[in-house]
Amino acid sequence: MSNTGWATGAPLAATSEWVDEHLLRGDDREVCLHFGSPVTRAALRAAVAERETALRGLGLARGGSVALRLPPSLAYAANLLAAWRIGAQVALLDHRLTAYETDRALERLQPQVLVGFTGTLPGGLRAFYDVTDVPEARDGRPAETGHAVVQLSSGSTGPSKVIARTAEQLVAEVDRYTRIDGVPLPGERVVLLASVVHVLGLVGGLLYCLHAGTELVLPERLTVDAILRAVEAGDAPTTLLGVPFHTELLASNPNPPKLAQLKRMTTGGELVRAEVAQRFTDRYGITLGNMYGMTEVGVIATDLFGEHRPSLMPAPGITVREQDGELLVATPASPYIGLSDPTRWIDGWLHTKDAGRVDPATGLMTVLGRLDSQVSVGGLKVDLTEVEHTLAALPGVEGAVVVYDGGIEAFAVVPDPGAAAALEGELAVRLAPYKRPRVLHIVEQLPRTATGKLVRDRAVLRTAEPKPAP
Repeated sequence: MSNTGWATGAPLAATSEWVDEHLLRGDDREVCLHFGSPVTRAALRAAVAERETALRGLGLARGGSVALRLPPSLAYAANLLAAWRIGAQVALLDHRLTAYETDRALERLQPQVLVGFTGTLPGGLRAFYDVTDVPEARDGRPAETGHAVVQLSSGSTGPSKVIARTAEQLVAEVDRYTRIDGVPLPGERVVLLASVVHVLGLVGGLLYCLHAGTELVLPERLTVDAILRAVEAGDAPTTLLGVPFHTELLASNPNPPKLAQLKRMTTGGELVRAEVAQRFTDRYGITLGNMYGMTEVGVIATDLFGEHRPSLMPAPGITVREQDGELLVATPASPYIGLSDPTRWIDGWLHTKDAGRVDPATGLMTVLGRLDSQVSVGGLKVDLTEVEHTLAALPGVEGAVVVYDGGIEAFAVVPDPGAAAALEGELAVRLAPYKRPRVLHIVEQLPRTATGKLVRDRAVLRTAEPKPAP
């Protein structure tokens, strides 16, 4: 797609035009969203207008603040766009947070309005919900900054950070997507597996598709059968958009149907393990693309055709450099509000805390894992990512996380007791003694963040349910 020539000038958050012009416009009859049933442009605009009236009735005005605690739904999309049309700042809270976690988040954010929902959500790995949204006024405060959206980081490696982005930055990211070769085109479909509350699903899914004229479909459930049914339900070329967990899920199907409309799967977050990527491409016969990004920036680099795996090309308008083995991204201002680590953003550069390298000849960048995955054992350097990938690739291992706390510690899901008993011997063949885990925990399942990333916080991992002895 070509550059769409986004308007510049007055701050976008101060007006509603950016929402109307770039997200809501289009033919009334065009189906733009699919939350169980098709939603036309006209229906979406009507839903947004209804929520805007309700929010204004609670006193929300330009420069105000609202928090959304809604599951993926038409209500979520409509309230988000309505608040932005008003010119308010929107904080996104994952609906899966506990009441305690929600209260703590609200204490930090102090929104003037909270939009929640009634009733209890059904289980069963649902990807979207039909909910009744309930807005309520709170004794909060207006937005203290001009940012359009506030998000809490996933907390995969520790406590969450408060990350904020302006409307201009959201617009710039959507424009960035339009200039990446291989993104879904107008008239095509995206089956979204990632959460619309987090950056990949929010911008790469919801906002990009609304802008581009690409139909966004959420499957009824996040199961293999339901995902494939969602692909099969339309005739247009279709892209799956998710995280490595979803690739592993789909790759577990030994005999998937051949779907002519299935064009590509793109994953964000951690790199899909090589053996999983190969199994997925062998079984589905489509391209597995890769994307690297952060909540702070959005999409940073891509390899949508799988040509450079594990390397990626920085997205249009993004500058990445390597410093002391760490990847840095040029950003004009700090994305953090409130208390934050002052070493994360310095002199126009965001420190990703990811280890990596940039090829000066080609510009390709390679992410080598978290910077804190490089540890010293007896004076010898060990890459915990290497240990984790080696463990995860062993027979019978369905998932693994490796951390360091004075020694290398591993957590693995291994349903077969025989395979579990053989792990230490298998690792002895593949890893030098100083690289092997000092302690190996066999657990029922590994904790994940709301975005599907494996949690690497040692305190959380140690609460994982141990697998009972046979």
